[in-house]
Amino acid sequence: MKKLALIAALLLGATSTAVAQNITNQDYGLPELHVIKTVALAPTYSCRSQEEFQKGYQGTALFLSDYSRRRNSPELLFNGACRSADYFEALGAGFDMSLIVDLGAELQLENLTAQDVFHIYYQRSSLTSPDTKQTPSALRQDVKVVPDHTYAVFLNKSEIRGLLVFTVTKHIPSQQVELKYAVKDYQIIDVRAQSSGFNWEQTNSAAQTNPLVEKTQSKKQN
Repeated sequence: MKKLALIAALLLGATSTAVAQNITNQDYGLPELHVIKTVALAPTYSCRSQEEFQKGYQGTALFLSDYSRRRNSPELLFNGACRSADYFEALGAGFDMSLIVDLGAELQLENLTAQDVFHIYYQRSSLTSPDTKQTPSALRQDVKVVPDHTYAVFLNKSEIRGLLVFTVTKHIPSQQVELKYAVKDYQIIDVRAQSSGFNWEQTNSAAQTNPLVEKTQSKKQN
């Protein structure tokens, strides 16, 4: 259980980072929690004409709040090239690092709690027996669209943290996907400070100095 709690804390972020100000649905159009809604996304984002591309996401993406819509930063994208496999994408651009996981079939969205999501993910990601012939659930930026499967999106954006769960109820390849979904957590957070220089393709180099080591050595000498 300690490992499960640690995973949950790392993926959703500490609640103490939430904005201390009084944030209301009226201000940001925040989603209602634990309520099942339905949506149809169509067509896939990459199977559109050039003219449609110029109009933005249109009906290909799910926005959970007015705030994310104003930022043009959807929580979920229905994607896939024409006549290719369709997939869901948890967009990762700028400082956004959202991830998505396929939790499999035979799950009832009505009875799914946030705790269940982490428990199921932990169980299925730990499958190692070759006898199961099952691929362990993995956190990814995109996963294949599979009818009747339930998914979880761990929202991890520069100003948004949350948890979205949804089930695919109907899928027409390259054309449309129908979902029923519920938001389990949604926070607009206050970034107090941030190290500069983030880059998705930046490699690492040796530090010129190590303040922690130098401080320890100084204490020993004294």
